[in-house]
Amino acid sequence: MNRYPLWKYLLMSVALVVALLYTLPNLYGESEAVQVSSARATVKVDDALKARTEAIVKAAGITPEGVQFDGSSIKLRLRNAEEQIKAKDEIQTKLGEDYSVALNLLPRTPSWLTKIGGKPMMLGLDLRGGVHFLLEVDMKAAVDKALEKTAGEVRRELREKKIRYGRISRDREQVEVQLRDAATVEAAAKAVRRVLPNLTVTEMKEGSFKIVVSYSTEALSQLKSDAVKQNLVTLHNRVNALGVAEPVIQQQGEGRIVVELPGVQDTAKAKDILGRTASLEVRLVDEDAGKLEQALAGAVPPDTVLLYERDAKGGRAILLKKDVELTGDNINKAATGFDQNNQPAVDLRLDAAGESIMRQISRENIGKRLAMVLVERGKGEVITAPVIRSELGNQFQITGSMSQQEANDVVLLISAGALAAPMTIVEERTIGPSMGADNIDKGLRSTLYGFLAIAAFMVVYYRMFGVVSAVGLATNLLFLLAGLSLLQVTLTLPGIAAIALTLGMAIDSNVLINERIREELRSGMSPQAAISAGYEHAWATILDSNVTSLIAGIALLAFGTGAVRGFAWVHCMGILTSMFSAVFVSRGVVNLIYGYRRRLTSIAV
Repeated sequence: MNRYPLWKYLLMSVALVVALLYTLPNLYGESEAVQVSSARATVKVDDALKARTEAIVKAAGITPEGVQFDGSSIKLRLRNAEEQIKAKDEIQTKLGEDYSVALNLLPRTPSWLTKIGGKPMMLGLDLRGGVHFLLEVDMKAAVDKALEKTAGEVRRELREKKIRYGRISRDREQVEVQLRDAATVEAAAKAVRRVLPNLTVTEMKEGSFKIVVSYSTEALSQLKSDAVKQNLVTLHNRVNALGVAEPVIQQQGEGRIVVELPGVQDTAKAKDILGRTASLEVRLVDEDAGKLEQALAGAVPPDTVLLYERDAKGGRAILLKKDVELTGDNINKAATGFDQNNQPAVDLRLDAAGESIMRQISRENIGKRLAMVLVERGKGEVITAPVIRSELGNQFQITGSMSQQEANDVVLLISAGALAAPMTIVEERTIGPSMGADNIDKGLRSTLYGFLAIAAFMVVYYRMFGVVSAVGLATNLLFLLAGLSLLQVTLTLPGIAAIALTLGMAIDSNVLINERIREELRSGMSPQAAISAGYEHAWATILDSNVTSLIAGIALLAFGTGAVRGFAWVHCMGILTSMFSAVFVSRGVVNLIYGYRRRLTSIAV
């Protein structure tokens, strides 16, 4: 009656061992580290930089405990904070502004645990320290930028169709084009509708002849939404390129973005990261060898600009014409592909305005080179300069002797553009690491004291079954911590509060079971039958109460943001683990204690 088959005990044992393994990484702590990553999209982090970085710190009399290279950043593990600060200063001085050198913390998890996926829990800003920004997207600027682009597309289309027009002006959220007569109005409206099918084109033939190009309410809302989404993607790229540990970048409301950078204490540096501007420019290459020699001698011709290609060491000089033919705003999509010889290539797609410009440029410059320049922090570098083979349209391909990785790099560089709209910082907060450590200490203490108080009460009130309840509560906490570590859920102060709440809710299930067993004993049942009936009859009530709590947690998870979402994650996971531990694990322990006694006359409950 009260005996588990062997497979259930094996399942319980495996679950406990797995939970223990994935909880262990949280006990090893973290060590000081210095992280080196690229501060510019055109600067690579590779094995050569790794060797150079190691040489710099060793020359300064510092021997790192370990060096990690994950493809995008180099992390040097050091013995203490003093070595960490000294190494950071030395590396930054030697490498210069092209690289970002930041203080970081790395887990001390043993390699054997790391190999099976063991990682410590991710800690939020309030537990680890760092900087918090609330950014507001300038929606007016986003609309103005879109209207400016629309006006340019209208102007180019009318020129191409040879439709005479007067002044083109922007008024609030629309573009007005002055025309001379009704026939011109109809022709212009037809041409504009062809290139801008998603916008509303209104013809006006009374009083004055003009067309009005405007955004519908839905299109305007979509424009603003796209601006926020593009800014989110750009911020993700910038922060991820710097390798900031567990960054939080998410939308809040209609036009605001929350950015949390755990571990970053330098507010000025964080602002620099978020405010970086990068733009793509397309320029024609000046093929005059004499001008190039003149520029290399220090006398750059006034109608040209001297830049360097990113591939060669030190950079191969290339002379470009000063006029910018296209910008990154005209590129709708960049993706890797293959040319006719099945070699890696880059596929580009332009918008209507870009297509018109590209057709004209390529038609007039076949056989010449067209350079794509990434301008970042006031510095420009040529990322590729292919030869124009034929007239190009809105879709064309960049080919050449490049590997798949190089093609991927070119796509990333082309896609790395400026923000869709400027942002202003409306809230700024810095949390020191000592405050984060204090929050962790207080959170752990509150959880520990709560656990001990609950366990003491259960042991006094329910005796042996109280001990079983305390064991079930401990395994519940173990399963919860393992789940948080395994799923890499970010733990915050509200999350610690959810852990404490989970303990109270979990013990409630054991209270229901114990009270039901008492009732069955009072009604005259034998101890073995009372144990069996107590667990079976209490299960329905436990399931109902936990499901209703889980529904509330899922609602918080679906609609909440920030700290509320962190609370909801721990709350939902705690409910699931408590149902497993309070019923399955505690029943297994009770069966071990009482299940094999043939003549059981009483139980301590």
